[in-house]
Amino acid sequence: MTDHIKIRKAEGTWSVRSGGAVLGESANALELTEGSYPPVIYFPRDDIAMAFLDRSDKTTHCPHKGDANYYSIVNRSATLADAVWTYENPSEAVAAIKGHLAFYATDDVTVEQL
Repeated sequence: MTDHIKIRKAEGTWSVRSGGAVLGESANALELTEGSYPPVIYFPRDDIAMAFLDRSDKTTHCPHKGDANYYSIVNRSATLADAVWTYENPSEAVAAIKGHLAFYATDDVTVEQL
């Protein structure tokens, strides 16, 4: 693993909500810390209601993690463009996040420990 990225099992159970809906809840989430950035919770894809997510065309590249793909959240009140990202084929150093989704925590998306 790269020296400035650490991945560990997130303690407890984590939830992600948007537009009044629970998008997912997991006791198997991962916490990724990268340098001085705030920790990011990665949820196993199997613990997320994928019916709320719509794949977008956006991609980005991280030299440490690889290519990220994005999803928009579609809920009753809005479509939140590119609010979710995933590394479908991450670099070997962060292979643990493969099959996981991370959410931008905003006023419209809540990621919290229960």
